[in-house]
Amino acid sequence: MRKLIAALSLALVFAAPVAAQGVMADMHTDLNDTEKKFVDLANAIPESAYDWRPAPGVRSIREVLLHVVSDNYLLPIMMGKPAPASSGITSDFNTATAFEKRPMTRAQIAAELHASFLHLHQALALTTDANLSATVKMFGQDFTRHRASLLAITHLHEHLGQFIAYARSNNVTPPWSR
Repeated sequence: MRKLIAALSLALVFAAPVAAQGVMADMHTDLNDTEKKFVDLANAIPESAYDWRPAPGVRSIREVLLHVVSDNYLLPIMMGKPAPASSGITSDFNTATAFEKRPMTRAQIAAELHASFLHLHQALALTTDANLSATVKMFGQDFTRHRASLLAITHLHEHLGQFIAYARSNNVTPPWSR
């Protein structure tokens, strides 16, 4: 009986870090897939359509992409990873809004997308099995590092869906669904 209890105890000790490590590995895998879709679709849409918007007052294609980039720099600040100085983004939300108004070509946006996803990967790497439940401040609230990571990933999926709808409205089929 003691051997069984000892074996079960050891299994529990080793299972928790493996599960947490698996969750973060899954997030990085999903982030890679999401980045590829954003970049592929950004390159598939003609630059002449980048200022298209579905209605007045709604973000254009260009603005959606720059919003994704800016938040890929902003959210990591709250996770303990400062944004690159060249972005001008700090913990002040207005700096992210200013970034989104920068004039950029399609090629520059694609390069920034890649750089911002790399930055987000680095920020997510600060969350480990040992600190998954540690808290960080996000938007004035306590978030676990796990929840902050989920927020970053789900935010990307929200805008990926929007971006796909924008592309299809411009007769562009996402490359991965052809």
